[in-house]
Amino acid sequence: MKILILNGPNLNMTGVRKKNVYGAQTLDDINAELKAYGEEKGASMSFFQSNHEGDIIDIIHKSKDDFDG
Repeated sequence: MKILILNGPNLNMTGVRKKNVYGAQTLDDINAELKAYGEEKGASMSFFQSNHEGDIIDIIHKSKDDFDG
């Protein structure tokens, strides 16, 4: 199974800004945990992050036949 994880605006700042509110884990840390979990379950994970909604829509359209979820 192939899964595409989409992360939207400002999630690249996770672990960088307001650590007391959002925690110290970075988006890369979170993605690494998700990738490991997916591998345990037999799924491959791909990740995409953009601060631009149009880029996210474009990747959804381009990826519709390449991923299962």
